[in-house]
Amino acid sequence: MSQTAAILQPPLYRRILRFMSIPGVSPMIVLVVACIIFGLQSDRFFSGQNFSLIVQQVLVVGALAIGQTLIILTAGIDLSNGLVMAYGSVLMTKLAVSNGVNPIVAILLGFLLCALFGLLNGTLIASLKLPPFIVTLGTLNIAFALTRIYTTGTISGLPREQTILGETFRIGTTAITYGSVVLLLLYLLVWYILQGTPVGRHIYALGNEPEAARLTGIPVNRLIIGVYTAAGLTYGIAALFSIARTGVGDPQAGQTSNLESITAVVLGGTSLFGGRGNIMGTLLGALIVGVFRNGLQLIGVNAIYQVLITGILVILAVSVDQLSRRGQS
Repeated sequence: MSQTAAILQPPLYRRILRFMSIPGVSPMIVLVVACIIFGLQSDRFFSGQNFSLIVQQVLVVGALAIGQTLIILTAGIDLSNGLVMAYGSVLMTKLAVSNGVNPIVAILLGFLLCALFGLLNGTLIASLKLPPFIVTLGTLNIAFALTRIYTTGTISGLPREQTILGETFRIGTTAITYGSVVLLLLYLLVWYILQGTPVGRHIYALGNEPEAARLTGIPVNRLIIGVYTAAGLTYGIAALFSIARTGVGDPQAGQTSNLESITAVVLGGTSLFGGRGNIMGTLLGALIVGVFRNGLQLIGVNAIYQVLITGILVILAVSVDQLSRRGQS
C-alpha cells in the first residue's frame, strides 16, 4: 500500500484492517456470530451434546486440514488427501478383517501407506519442480483407482482397536468421543511445532520467499518432502477417525474431502499465497463449516443450500485474506 493511499484512508478503517490481520481473529468472529445466529433460531443448538456432535462431524476434515495447512503454508496445495485417506482406511480394515493382520499393525501399515503418498508428492514437487496442483491431481487419480482395485465394497465387522476412537466418555451429561480429544491434542502438537521450533520457522520462511529461504541455508527440497510426508501421516490419522466414526472401511469416502479441507484452511485465515496462517485458525475454520452445516440442519434448510453457503464463506474468507494483507503492507 502506498503512503498516499494510507494517508487517505480513515483511521478507523486502518485500525479495522490491523485488527483483522491478527491471526485467528476473523475466523473467531465468524464462528461466534454463527453460533449466536443459530442459537437464536434453534433451542437445541446451545447444548453440550450438539457441540459434541459438531466436533465429531468435523473430525475427518479437521485432521485432513492439518496436513493441508502445512502444505499451504509452503505455498503448495494437495488435492489428493481425501482419496489417499480412503485408500488408507480400506487398507487398514481389509488387512485386519480379511487377512488376519493384527489390527494395530494394520493401522500402522495404513499410516505408512498415506505417508508414502505424501513422500511421493513431495519428491516429485521438490526434485522435478512440478506444480503441486498437477502432482496431487495425478496422485488423487492413482489413489482413487487403487482403492477400487483393492476393494469394491464396504468392510465391516472391524476389531475394537480400529473403532475405539469413536467410543465416548461423559463430562456431565455430554458424551465426548476419544477421537475428539486426540484431534485437539494433534492440533496442539502441530501448533507447538510451527510456533516453537526451527522447523516451524523454516516452513513459514519457505512460504514467504522460497529463494530467500534457500539463500539463508534452509534445505528447501528436504523441507518440502518432509512437509508433504508429514501431511500424508495426518491423512492416515484422518482415515482412522473415519473408520472409528462410521464403523466401516468405505472405499467411497473422501471424494470431496480435499475441497472441504481447503475450505477449513482458508476460513481459518491461512493465506493461499503461503507463509502466513495459524494452525488453530484452521481448527476454527473446520468448526465454522461444522457449525453452519449443523445449524442449517437444525432449522430445516435443504442440504444443497449448505453447500451454497460454504462456497460463499470461502469467497468471503479469501476477500478477508486480501484485506488483511493490505493492512500489513
